[in-house]
Amino acid sequence: MAAERINLLDFDREGLTRWCDGLGEKPFRAVQLTRWIHRNLESDFSRMTNLAKSFRAKLEELAEVRPPEPIREQISSDGTRKWAFDVGSGNAVEAVYIPEDDRGTLCISTQAGCAMGCLFCSTGKQGFARNLKTSEIVGQLFWAERELRREAGTDNPNDRMISNVVLMGMGEPLQNLEAVVPAVRLFMDDHAYGISRRRVTISTCGLVNQMDKLAQLAPVALAVSLHAPTNELRDKLMPINRKHPLEDLMAACRRYLKYAPRDYVTFEYLMLSGVNDSLEQADQLVNLVRRVPCKVNLIPFNPFPGSGLAKTDRERVLAFERRMNDAGIVTTIRKTRGDDIDAACGQLAGQVKDRTNRAVRLIRQRKEAASILNAAGKEND
Repeated sequence: MAAERINLLDFDREGLTRWCDGLGEKPFRAVQLTRWIHRNLESDFSRMTNLAKSFRAKLEELAEVRPPEPIREQISSDGTRKWAFDVGSGNAVEAVYIPEDDRGTLCISTQAGCAMGCLFCSTGKQGFARNLKTSEIVGQLFWAERELRREAGTDNPNDRMISNVVLMGMGEPLQNLEAVVPAVRLFMDDHAYGISRRRVTISTCGLVNQMDKLAQLAPVALAVSLHAPTNELRDKLMPINRKHPLEDLMAACRRYLKYAPRDYVTFEYLMLSGVNDSLEQADQLVNLVRRVPCKVNLIPFNPFPGSGLAKTDRERVLAFERRMNDAGIVTTIRKTRGDDIDAACGQLAGQVKDRTNRAVRLIRQRKEAASILNAAGKEND
């Protein structure tokens, strides 16, 4: 029986250099391969014409370039596109491409499902199957960039369609650092995708120890899912807060900024009607983030079946934004994109063979949502 081929999408350039060395090849072969695969988006070794025939023969025998296969595509009325990629064993993850006048952003998944259990997130409702491999993370960008170039009628590697990458899709990226770090290094490698580290963003719900590791291994722009101004509320919305409370999270953000490519952290704050959207809570949020150079991004909630939560009305969001800006905290409202194809923030669900007692957790979360809404309703009466 033939040995399984090595998927070269699993290697950053350093890893590819080690692999080539194991074949008796010089380090410059790894540079050539990186450029063929990630700049030219080539998966056919026979077309890699500046490689020695003997090396190409080794590649044909031992290796492959295999991104995950798309099984479904949806296109929004605003031009946003969502792809579902098959990652095996009945699991599928989703990636979203957001075209804008000055950039093209790809939102990438890092896990099949998510184990964080945040109350407001559709992905978390699916449960958790496994971490993605580096090839499955990088493969989303490889496939999307190749497809977009094909549609644009160009094979010029300088005609990049995707200028920004955000690891904000399905999963918690920092729970999968072993695969995420090589992927991020490829995104930024000038021999690969050549994306500025200011244009690569990792979003986390607040894994403090892993934030410190990321700062050392691959410091990129950081977005932190905050969503509550107090530990009491955040404990209910985001179970991770019970392990890493807000005071520890703020300290980790300050540490990260010593290494970050930007001089601020982005705090993401989902606006939930009657839960976290009062002006008093805006004042609490100001006091919480005041000592962290930051921008706050207010996100309209995108409802999904069974969430038990509701979207804050526009006027209340605007009032919250004004209160924050008047206090000197730069605050913006995220434009909702792709909500008609369930591609907006918090809506990615894919298909997940859960390993985490999903049904039990759903019952508990619905009870928690009901208790939060009831308590908020009594306070507002």
